[in-house]
Amino acid sequence: MPDLGLEVLFKGKNMVRLLGGIGVALKISLIAVVISIPLGILLGALMTWKNRGVRAILRIYLEFVRIMPQMVLLFLCYFGTTRAFGWNLSGETSAVIVFTLWGTAEMSDLVRGALISIPIHQYESSEALGFNRAQTYLYIVIPQAIRRLIPLSINLITRMIKTTSLILMIGVVEVIKVAQQIIEANRMASPNAAFGVYLTVLLLYFLACWPISLLAKYLERKWR
Repeated sequence: MPDLGLEVLFKGKNMVRLLGGIGVALKISLIAVVISIPLGILLGALMTWKNRGVRAILRIYLEFVRIMPQMVLLFLCYFGTTRAFGWNLSGETSAVIVFTLWGTAEMSDLVRGALISIPIHQYESSEALGFNRAQTYLYIVIPQAIRRLIPLSINLITRMIKTTSLILMIGVVEVIKVAQQIIEANRMASPNAAFGVYLTVLLLYFLACWPISLLAKYLERKWR
């Protein structure tokens, strides 16, 4: 039977350390999601306004965050701003800021797309029924937009969780960093530890994201 290097998981507190590492990644992504989703909804609604100035500013923000790699944003926030402005940001705080900026930009574009995808006759029908603008959005536009947003927003949340693997580059001890430490500490005793440890990391990410996917499928079935 091939040596998969799984025995290192049962040495000392290695498995507990990996669970703690995935906990750090989930905490950062959860905080970013909780902040970025309402902000993204607000900015997405603003992007549908007829005010060209507001739309231009939000479009510049969206394109800047979308084009810039997340790792560059992490380096810019953690290393760049601390030296430029003299403040002291921890790695976790920097990660939350970057992922919030990224999540807000992505969510705003999803909301904008969902709102403009509502056919114009829906607005005309609500006006014919005597609904005012607030009632039109509350009873007609928003329910339809939410159904369009569910699978897209779930995909964004899972991407944010998985992309937290980049935060090890700014010194945050999350699950990938812990995995590297375990592999390095057992390099001589267990040469194949990398396979078993990274396989475990893969399973941890799967277990973190799978319930979110199941929730999305449940909501789609319920609202169908």
